[in-house]
Amino acid sequence: MLKDIDLSREVAKEEYKRLKGDADLKLAALQRQIKSLGIPVMVVFEGWSASGKGTLINEMILPLDPRGFSVYSARGPTQEEAFYPFLWRFWKRTPTPGRLAIFDRSWNRRVVTDRVERQVTGKRLRQTLEDICAFERQLSDEGVVIVKCFLHISKKEQKRRFDVLRASAATAWRVTEDDQRQNKRYAKYLAAAEDMLIETDADYAPWTVIEAHDRRFATLKIFATVIDALQRGVTVAEGKAQSASRPFRERVRAINAFKTTALDHVNLSLSLTTEEYATRLKKAQVMIRELEHEIYQRRVPVVVAYEGWDAAGKGGNIRRLTQNLDPRGYEVVPVAAPNDVEKAHHYLWRFWAQMPKAGHIAIFDRSWYGRVLVERVEGFCTDVEWRRAYREINGMEQHLINFGTVLLKFWLHIDPDEQLRRFREREGMAHKQWKITPEDWRNREKMDQYREAVEEMLHRTNTPNAPWTIVESNCKRYARVKVLETVCEMIRKRLG
Repeated sequence: MLKDIDLSREVAKEEYKRLKGDADLKLAALQRQIKSLGIPVMVVFEGWSASGKGTLINEMILPLDPRGFSVYSARGPTQEEAFYPFLWRFWKRTPTPGRLAIFDRSWNRRVVTDRVERQVTGKRLRQTLEDICAFERQLSDEGVVIVKCFLHISKKEQKRRFDVLRASAATAWRVTEDDQRQNKRYAKYLAAAEDMLIETDADYAPWTVIEAHDRRFATLKIFATVIDALQRGVTVAEGKAQSASRPFRERVRAINAFKTTALDHVNLSLSLTTEEYATRLKKAQVMIRELEHEIYQRRVPVVVAYEGWDAAGKGGNIRRLTQNLDPRGYEVVPVAAPNDVEKAHHYLWRFWAQMPKAGHIAIFDRSWYGRVLVERVEGFCTDVEWRRAYREINGMEQHLINFGTVLLKFWLHIDPDEQLRRFREREGMAHKQWKITPEDWRNREKMDQYREAVEEMLHRTNTPNAPWTIVESNCKRYARVKVLETVCEMIRKRLG
């Protein structure tokens, strides 16, 4: 692929001036359009050291309004970033609607540089490629325009540029040991780059190889690539706006293929006596405290996600889970409706921002599953969006697991009669009245719709590496002990 690229292509100075002026005007106009239409854009620059990424990025941003873009230099992760899944730092930098995020190198470094340097190999390499493709697809599905440029130069040209830089005291510092090693191992880097281009090329995020020997030719090709991508993004966005303005048609519900359900077989009569509860709870809480220290020492991240019916006992369950833990080692993340900043990003963005670093525990009181539960039932997202979310959620969870995360997902299940009893109990007790809201009663009226959504969620996201645990919660004592013992068991299993 890269070996067959004609690197001799160039553009004369006069022709460059003429074409560049037109390109500047088009790109500036398109920036204004994507801002008005609320289209987020990511432009990725990958390629060889000394291929001119910095210079060409600067050429691209000169005609743009600097208030509408951010440029990120993505070298190796910092010491802090290394404690998170490798895509975490890039999720944090995804653009809001109408803005451009420009990356000088990106997440693809992991499958080129880290691969050649033997930091990522075998199964981890394959997992990383899958994580990258899932990441880009999720963003594209959400409306992000992704432009990816690979700047290509020959080994001989790279060495010549290094020599020029080293010849001046003012620029010699720019040639690092890593750069020189890349030139010496050019063939291995070339093979890794070709694999990356093939494996991560997709219609929603295609690669464009930029012949970068001639700066003028490379500049014009980059402008043409970005302009074409933005024009297509504008066309798609305008088409969606016209579609949204058409008369609303009542959504057609899919045939329910889950008539025999997982929840039908839950034994809600399971319970514990006060004595059994006290004994098992204390034992599990001692164990979880010991395991907290061990996961910190071994740098194992733990994520616990709680979902369940209103009044199923999530709050009390979380209190018993954390009661004996060192508060410096865990964080409870209460999840409510997204705020304006969170709404401006992909719906998974706010959850990525709360993921724990290696050695810590994050406990989510409700989670990313709101997309296929509340947002689905209440119509806060489209049918296309929540149906797509199963794949996106499975992809995110697999990425966490690939990083070594212990991921536990609990559905706290109670029957309608028990829920009604707890609602009325809350209304009758002054210190619990704050727990019951008109929204709880509205949700209860839609219990059949929520149950259908829960069943499909359990079915589609119950994967071998991230299974659901249904917790029989009519008896709060039983539910608390089951969660604690399950968490201990899964952490012990991970630690070996």
